Amino acid sequence: MGEGAGISRMSDPRLAIGELAGEFGLTHRTIRHYEDEGLLAPERVGSTPGGARVYRHRDRARLALICRGKRLGFSLAEIKDFLNLYDTDDAQIEQMRYMRSIARRRISALEQQLADVQQTLAELCTIDTQISEHLRRNGITETQDMEEKHS
Repeated sequence: MGEGAGISRMSDPRLAIGELAGEFGLTHRTIRHYEDEGLLAPERVGSTPGGARVYRHRDRARLALICRGKRLGFSLAEIKDFLNLYDTDDAQIEQMRYMRSIARRRISALEQQLADVQQTLAELCTIDTQISEHLRRNGITETQDMEEKHS
């Protein structure tokens, strides 16, 4: 079924850019950037050059997916590819396969980052312990160290 087919104006409200921006906590500039990248394609209405942007349910749904994708760390190119696959088949099999592929890559990258952070944290804790022991051996207590800092 094509975009807007069988949908009344009441069930497919028109939104101005400000309404959409406010709902998602984005700037107008960000939404226009998503348009420039081909992620959103609002309807243009009115007599002004280029017409005023009018966003429909489909644009809102796409923006929700864009925001979620960004939150999960996907690139705009990956999000665009995912969104463009929506219309390729009714069951969205290719879209789901693509999402699984990029999600698995993201999981792998995050697991590596987590391991790196855990290693760095362990090293910093070791350094902190070594310094505390060194200070204690030289008669400096944590309390003295803190008092000197504040005086």
